[in-house]
Amino acid sequence: MPDKIVILGGGIAGLSAAHELIERGFSVEVYEALSIPGGKARSIGVPGSATPGPRGMRKELPGEHGFRFFPRFYQHVTDTMQRIPLPGDRSVADNLVDTTRIQLCRFGRRPIELPSRCPRNWGDVRVALDDAGRLYGGDFGLSHEEIAFFASRIWQIITSCHERRVNEYEKIPWWEFIDAEPRSPSYKKLLGHGITRSLVAAKADHASTKTIGDIFVQLLFDIATPGPSSDRVLNGPTNDVWINPWLDYLIKKGVRYHTGAKVKAVEYRQGRIHAVSVEHAGTSTRIEGDYFIFAIPIEDIIDLLTPEMIAADPQLAHLYTLDDMTEWMTGLQIYLTEDVKLAHGHTIYIDSPWALSSISQPQFWRDIDLSEYGDGKVKGIISVDISDWEAKGLNGKTAKECTPEEVKAEVWEQLKRSLNYGDYVTLKDEHLHRWFLDPSVKLSATEEDLNEEPLLVNLINTWALRPEATTRIANMFLASDYVRTHTDLATMESANEAARRAVNGILSASGSSAPACTLWRLHEPEIFAPWRALDKLRYQQGLPWDDTWVVLGLSAQRLTGKALQLWDTLPFPSDHISAPSGSDIATDAMMLVQRAVELMAARAAEAEAVGSGNRTREKPASKNQAGATPAAQSQARSGKVRIIT
Repeated sequence: MPDKIVILGGGIAGLSAAHELIERGFSVEVYEALSIPGGKARSIGVPGSATPGPRGMRKELPGEHGFRFFPRFYQHVTDTMQRIPLPGDRSVADNLVDTTRIQLCRFGRRPIELPSRCPRNWGDVRVALDDAGRLYGGDFGLSHEEIAFFASRIWQIITSCHERRVNEYEKIPWWEFIDAEPRSPSYKKLLGHGITRSLVAAKADHASTKTIGDIFVQLLFDIATPGPSSDRVLNGPTNDVWINPWLDYLIKKGVRYHTGAKVKAVEYRQGRIHAVSVEHAGTSTRIEGDYFIFAIPIEDIIDLLTPEMIAADPQLAHLYTLDDMTEWMTGLQIYLTEDVKLAHGHTIYIDSPWALSSISQPQFWRDIDLSEYGDGKVKGIISVDISDWEAKGLNGKTAKECTPEEVKAEVWEQLKRSLNYGDYVTLKDEHLHRWFLDPSVKLSATEEDLNEEPLLVNLINTWALRPEATTRIANMFLASDYVRTHTDLATMESANEAARRAVNGILSASGSSAPACTLWRLHEPEIFAPWRALDKLRYQQGLPWDDTWVVLGLSAQRLTGKALQLWDTLPFPSDHISAPSGSDIATDAMMLVQRAVELMAARAAEAEAVGSGNRTREKPASKNQAGATPAAQSQARSGKVRIIT
């Protein structure tokens, strides 16, 4: 008789674990607390929205916890989607649709459109060229020096080894790493707050550079590499085109899936979990199993841990600390009587106090007839994510201080100020037909506000607190966004990867001969491998990241800028072009060459000094041979770019 696996939680992690296990011959039962399968990824029918139509009762309007987003670098979850069959020799992965644009909106100004894929046609090329012109022309509000400096920081991440990222950049806030504090408001808003709030609902002054940097460069690589878009979405409501076909497949394979079943207690003794208590329809049932996978959020699992379980695996105690490191990132759907034209992809609202981002759904739902939903009047759906619930809005209130109606009104106002500019009006009040706020958010004027599904954010120094999928309790495994994964971000991808790690743990513990689940690292182009290999050697030798090429590049950038300034002063046409009086371009060029020689010589001497000394990484003493303090040593190892002027 096959081992019985009890999976607690039926979201992406629970479904992914069930998928891998049932295909390997195990007996699988899943218990999901909600009445709808899919966890945070589910789509939700808007209660009371269905009305009679010409062909019977219409469907409820589709709502969501937040819009779906499948970057190209996702490999685990898309691999699973390719193994969920659909009629006609298709799979659920065929329901993914490429976007072509990313839109950045500002209050009262023309939006900025960026390509979300490597250019495939002249339209994509024109957008890329227009972006470059507007970027260097100052439309983004960034100086040339700021653009070059931020690029140098991205280069530093790309050319840093994995060990340096985990052990150094994990301890550095993104805000500090990109040196945002002394820079322009546009730099802070776009590259500091904009990236962290919209991407992971984190605050830039606390977000881990390791996580933000890794994911940001993945998105850049996705855009730069020919092939699928860096931004893919589903072609219909999530449960209709993904979750329901998935669950149908698993049930046919033998998985038993229970909704409305919440785990209440764990029966643990003598190093093993023997059973869990599950409440369903007011009745408590004792569920036994051979192995248990906890695919539930961190706020739920900490209520189940006992002192005996923590004594058996002290790492579980860190979950209480991680529970304090969550933020709200929740969806609001806006239903319109007109299908307004927004970007063919996601929109980020840079000036919105609540860090809004959105997507217009119908353009990707080609086979969905919206007249069959609600009252038949909806033609447009804007799915909005609210990522900052603690900043003051235009109404002077934080989102948490508002009623649901006030949240809707404030989001609508922030959208209008971002999308309407000059004589160009995209959103009109008469378009607004209905709205829906995710029911996991409970806003109350008399009680504490509650979000039943918060998002774990990657703050500095938290990687060490994250548990592995395999615990020290013999038959207990973890599969959720707080588990250590290559993805290292609270996403559907990390949930699927965590599930695979838990399944691999069960395969090992049970002595199964079934093949292990495939795991993928974040992919970085091989062209940068030599730089990462060299940095690994430097890291092992206790040396900081090598900034030689950054220093040369920034110097060359300044020299190019002066050359362009000179070019602008020259008369055209002219038979004799000479530099204006007082030009120092030749001097700058000579200084650049001199700096290159000096830097290469310094690096050679540095390497020679290290080569003659101890090459092992040891904890520094209170002073080194030159009398440097530990703080000075730390500063030397910080990997910050030294700009030579």
